[in-house]
Amino acid sequence: MSPSTRVVLADDQVLVRAGFRALLDAQPDIEVVGEAADGEWAVAQVREQRPDVVLMDIRMPRLDGLAATRRITEDPALGEVKVVMLTTFELDEYVFEAIRAGASGFLVKDTEPEELLRAVRAVVAGDALLSPGVTRRLIAEFAARSKEPAPAAALAELTEREREVMALVGIGLSNEEIARRLVVSPLTAKTHVSRTMIKLGARDRAQLVVLAYESGLVRPGWLGPSL
Repeated sequence: MSPSTRVVLADDQVLVRAGFRALLDAQPDIEVVGEAADGEWAVAQVREQRPDVVLMDIRMPRLDGLAATRRITEDPALGEVKVVMLTTFELDEYVFEAIRAGASGFLVKDTEPEELLRAVRAVVAGDALLSPGVTRRLIAEFAARSKEPAPAAALAELTEREREVMALVGIGLSNEEIARRLVVSPLTAKTHVSRTMIKLGARDRAQLVVLAYESGLVRPGWLGPSL
């Protein structure tokens, strides 16, 4: 039997945590190992429990979710922990900063139960930023807010195919969509994405999207040819 995905819930609303816990703990492959009502507590729980995923509310007392996320993602000992932000609105202004801070994606609090479960499993598998539709809306908004990109020397380490794959990740394509676009297998596409992340030191696809824009590999307003 494969090990369960370990989750920490961080939200200052008791009912939100209780609802998420009931849903997640009912799954055979997911286990809630900790809860927190504020950001300081969340960071402490993550350091103690070493979960696979943290569901992190953006607005919390003492330390907000953005600052708590930054503390987690900047700690080398917590490099395997994935943070998914919880927000009331789909394009909350803090979501963009959260992605820059190292969050692997985000969910609206009133998301359907099936989407929450799919998101937790997806982020553990490295398939952030979650659903392609949300990804593309996020990217469009992120691109609109991006400053003029600075050249990134790190891109010189990438092969031509890896740069191409990174650009496709940057416009929100999943591994399956990349595979179809490049006429390769999904496994090959996933391998290219993984190698690109390793070379650039990116935690996950979310950070790869940010790097694609900040390096100028993908420019605001470019969504590539239609699928």
